[in-house]
Amino acid sequence: MHRLLSLILTIALTMLTSSTASEISIIPRPQKLATPAAGKPFVLQATCTISASSDSANKVAKQLANYLQPATGFQLEIVPADGDIQLILDSESQLADEAYIFAANEQGIVITAKTNAGLFYGVQTLRQLLPTEIFSANSMPNIIWEIPAVTIEDSPRFSWRGLHLDVSRHFSDAEYVKQFLDYMALHKLNKFHWHLTDDQGWRIEIKQYPKLTEISSQRKETLIGHQRSKPHKFDGKPYGGYYTQEEIKQVIAHAADLHITVIPEIEMPGHAVAALTGYPEFGCTGGPYEVWTRWGISSDVFCAGNDDTLQFVKNILDEVCALFPSTYIHIGGDECKKDKWKQCPKCQDRIQTKGLKDEHELQSWFINDIEKHLLQANKKLVGWEEIREGKLSKSATVMTWRGVGQHGLDAAKDGHDVIVAPQKFTYFDHYQAKNDEQTARKEPLAIGGHLTLDRVYSFDPIFPELAGTDKEKHILGGQAQLWREYIPTNEHLEYMAYPRACALAEALWLQADKKDYEQFSARLLPHLERLDQLDINYRKLD
Repeated sequence: MHRLLSLILTIALTMLTSSTASEISIIPRPQKLATPAAGKPFVLQATCTISASSDSANKVAKQLANYLQPATGFQLEIVPADGDIQLILDSESQLADEAYIFAANEQGIVITAKTNAGLFYGVQTLRQLLPTEIFSANSMPNIIWEIPAVTIEDSPRFSWRGLHLDVSRHFSDAEYVKQFLDYMALHKLNKFHWHLTDDQGWRIEIKQYPKLTEISSQRKETLIGHQRSKPHKFDGKPYGGYYTQEEIKQVIAHAADLHITVIPEIEMPGHAVAALTGYPEFGCTGGPYEVWTRWGISSDVFCAGNDDTLQFVKNILDEVCALFPSTYIHIGGDECKKDKWKQCPKCQDRIQTKGLKDEHELQSWFINDIEKHLLQANKKLVGWEEIREGKLSKSATVMTWRGVGQHGLDAAKDGHDVIVAPQKFTYFDHYQAKNDEQTARKEPLAIGGHLTLDRVYSFDPIFPELAGTDKEKHILGGQAQLWREYIPTNEHLEYMAYPRACALAEALWLQADKKDYEQFSARLLPHLERLDQLDINYRKLD
């Protein structure tokens, strides 16, 4: 402990904000970063040790040792106390739950946090302070592993810092999903929204309903080219895939180690064609249905007037709730066409029996009924902003996506917690070039629109009208969406995600008045070398 106090006091007494601090490349940028006058770097060597203040902190110590081993070749010993790298977990600290303090000089490194999440984020910062070669999977024996003398006080601005991944339109196996989570963790993103079901495929094993994986997870072929191009052409190749519950448990466990919460999305009452292909009796017409081979929005939805349909989706959600420890369960709720409900005797009878005004209120009744079921399982319902059509319980969380965010602003004013995810700033399925001429020359096929790196960086989930009011607390944060109609491979996925996810991470972590795109751009250049070492197929800068 004497050594720890000496290290912190030495740095505190000599701390000086300098040009060196601004040149250090950490993404997302820490809230406070300073370098001591004439501070000498810490040099990581094979003889160095890592100490953890508790059994809980010991888990992070093992993660750190595993991170450092491939490139350095060092098998760093974990000791009870006074290591060269000290991880201090102080549950009585006044620090926020995800905050950390990082102090380094030539004597050693100390990371202090209130929670393991804070310690873990301190470790991610440590990785980024080392030479970029630390991210290599191969031994790099000729590198001097220096960490600059620096002090950092850091904590995130928002508690919800997410990435969404659509695996219905195009599938990524469980091993790749774990890798995707690793990339998120490096950037201190902490919410993984897993879009598991849609018209084009059902991707989660539900033991009570085996046809969901036997039939609903497969489509006979896939559209070639853009949905707007007519006549439509198809590849003639069967396409499918799903996750077993065991695979999902493995992904969840991996995410937990990275302090990432996995939020599953089970779409209802719309985007249901794949499910109805396996179980047509739960649609308004009884089918026959076919898993969609093209993109767009189907008018075939779950029958809201059928009690058996309600029980079907509740039974599915029971298995989902048992599988996912997340407090939140996402039920979609977006883009539900009402045509079939208008023509369905059961849906019209439900409207009359419940005293509902129209089909919009029928959707609201459906959503509220599902929410009551989730609350019985101690889960919170989150859905896309259309769940506000009609009446919505205040306990439901709204994810806003249309426009710049008026729907989210209204939801927060009404007392709902809100996750802000507008197309203009967070839809990573859009082109990255600045205009159509550049797109035609450089970009692979995408759904349309343009979302540049600088616009992602400018994203701020707080609506100006809420700033400083008691409603601001309802803005949990934001996330980016990777819809995959036109993102068929993992390599293409990385191209669409990075480096925009780097900008998103900083936009959601850093206080708004500290954001500086020019400085971010300068830090991004060495950070891209880290992505090179990780073999991430990111889009090159213009």
